[in-house]
Amino acid sequence: MEPFDKIRAQRQQRHMPDVDVTKGRTIAYSRSTTSRLMDVLDANVRGNVHGGVIMRMVDEAAAIVAIKHAGKGVVTARVDRFDFLAPAYLGNVVIIQCEMHYVGRTSMEVGVEVMAEDLFVGEIRQIARSQVTYVALDENGKPTPVPPLIPGDEEERIIIEKARIRRARMQKIDEELGKIQQNSI
Repeated sequence: MEPFDKIRAQRQQRHMPDVDVTKGRTIAYSRSTTSRLMDVLDANVRGNVHGGVIMRMVDEAAAIVAIKHAGKGVVTARVDRFDFLAPAYLGNVVIIQCEMHYVGRTSMEVGVEVMAEDLFVGEIRQIARSQVTYVALDENGKPTPVPPLIPGDEEERIIIEKARIRRARMQKIDEELGKIQQNSI
């Protein structure tokens, strides 16, 4: 038996509760914070944490938010931005704060802020930020609808509106890039 066949069989035996995709969920519903101490395997010889380590942690932390919101498994569809602002160092605690910003029919955009805490001096610095898009999957691995994102308060309404505007701009950029790529072939 392949290593993951047993896991797949166990998942198929469990009955996943049906998610009511007509009932909206707030940003607070799925918000999540993850943290981990950076050790020798995370850093280069200068003591800086590898960017790839941070990226993997972001993908895992943001997926938690998407899974909680969707109530289903998800796959990473896109990383719209990943801005490294400052380094994290060996011995820092990397803190990843994630929250849902936008929800389409099957896709979800999670906003991410990454902080590094120096435990000895108590300094906390923002080191990265990103937006990661996930698609919810049904039991056959096909995209499936997710609950809408609804504001729980005025602050959440503003976050959702800003994400809607950003997404509309990104779609225009994608269309322009597609035209440029077609013309270069």
